[in-house]
Amino acid sequence: MSIKIISKILLEIFCILSGVMMIVTAYYVSIDKKHPTRIGTTAFWALLGIVFMGGTYMPNELTGGLILIMGILTALKQVNIGKLLEPTEEFKENQSKKIGSKIFVPSVILAVAAFVVAQYTKLGGEVAIGISALVAIIFTIIITKSPLKNVIVDGDRMMQQVGPSNILPQLLAALGTVFTTAGVGQVISQGISTVMPKGNILLGVIVYCISMAIFTIIMGNAFAAFAVITAGVGIPFVFSQGANPAIASALALTAGYCGTLMTPMAANFNVVPAALLETKSKNRIIITQLPVAILLLIIHIILMYKLAF
Repeated sequence: MSIKIISKILLEIFCILSGVMMIVTAYYVSIDKKHPTRIGTTAFWALLGIVFMGGTYMPNELTGGLILIMGILTALKQVNIGKLLEPTEEFKENQSKKIGSKIFVPSVILAVAAFVVAQYTKLGGEVAIGISALVAIIFTIIITKSPLKNVIVDGDRMMQQVGPSNILPQLLAALGTVFTTAGVGQVISQGISTVMPKGNILLGVIVYCISMAIFTIIMGNAFAAFAVITAGVGIPFVFSQGANPAIASALALTAGYCGTLMTPMAANFNVVPAALLETKSKNRIIITQLPVAILLLIIHIILMYKLAF
């Protein structure tokens, strides 16, 4: 059996496991009689679980239809957090004293295992993340001596706390492909060329970096924004004026990450931490990062102007 087939099988298994976790969340919500939007929330998690488990085998039209239904449920505010099984403060304090700094070991193992699998095998990055997650769970159970059922309970709690933002990374990745195929970059290029004079290197660099940040704010994904903005702004207004493509491209991508720091669309960076930390404002992470993001964007403009030409 080839490594590609093994990688595909493993990736499918991890998708199914993710879908099972979502179905479990749907079950927990469905039995919560006091949940304010029990039907809508149950439907959302059940549909998302079905997409993860059977998306490979379902017609594209059916998958798209299910995603639209999930979007409608979210827009109508029918997806909310229900009653969560929370450990007592006494239990938390006792476990904190008992485990101490060892609680960080699974997080380190998660990163190290993902790196090792991705770098030294041909399984691919997605499979590496799945394998490292399983390894980290095993070490977590060993360190905490927690029963296996707590993996499901805590998984449900995190799933509900994050909410509909769980689906954003997948949707945003698809959105980048749609924008590129639709020729959005060309439209942007035509629009900018009508107001920006050609031959101005500094202005081209400024527009390129700021466009990357703004488009990332809109899309929540610097990789998706990169293809569109580089085609529409980078090539005609920066590369064509003699910029080093490797340096300019690298700085443009990281300029996009400045936008990542400023947008709720980057759910896995800004919304998920706020939910897990239970901050009073869901935008607390973004507000804290905003000054640094703006400063970094200015630095990117200076670096691209100085280093790429």
